[in-house]
Amino acid sequence: MVKMRAELAVSFLPEATSAPVEWVVAEGLTGYDEAVAEMEARAGLIADGLAPERVWLVEHPPLYTAGTSARDEDLIAPERFPVFRTGRGGQFTYHGPGQRVAYVMLDLKRREPDLRRFVAALESWLIGTLDGFNIRGERREDRVGVWVSRPDKGAEVEDKIAAIGIRVRRWVSFHGISLNVDPDLTHFDGIVPCGVRRHGVTSLTDLGLPVTMPEVDSVLRQAFERVFGPTLSA
Repeated sequence: MVKMRAELAVSFLPEATSAPVEWVVAEGLTGYDEAVAEMEARAGLIADGLAPERVWLVEHPPLYTAGTSARDEDLIAPERFPVFRTGRGGQFTYHGPGQRVAYVMLDLKRREPDLRRFVAALESWLIGTLDGFNIRGERREDRVGVWVSRPDKGAEVEDKIAAIGIRVRRWVSFHGISLNVDPDLTHFDGIVPCGVRRHGVTSLTDLGLPVTMPEVDSVLRQAFERVFGPTLSA
């Protein structure tokens, strides 16, 4: 039986005196090493009070990343794409064109230094985004991320549409979330995504919604502001 977590909305608002979160959309494809270096530098500045919080939206070239809980046996095709060992939580995941990755650099001291609540807030953000496209995203007790039921495939079939993997240093978060908009879903075949063998992956296009990345970004931003507070284009 699927164990669902409560679909309660979670707010994670900053202190009233905090500046808006910078909202940055990268053009083209961003290399993974470049992204990690940029995140780590920015997180340090935020922790020192020298820069505002930031959400950085990117697309990567095809690659696999291994989180701190990754198991070697879950990397099925190690030669298919570059593999990056990274400090975020979680297991193996795929990034590539057509997937929106949002790197979330927030000061949890100004909000709430509670990692469980922060992850729940990220889930609420994703669920709110999917609701903007009339898709019901759901939490699961035993699996981080956001899932959709697939009655078209079978009574108890469900697929993952969004993943979460974070790291926190000095109570500033980095890494973040990924939402499958229109990636090549066969690219996930080279790994066991997030260590989950019983379920598949899906995307907005796979669910019959061929939306553009700018359309997704607009809905992501609106949903983010409902959970985390105002943003400012940078």
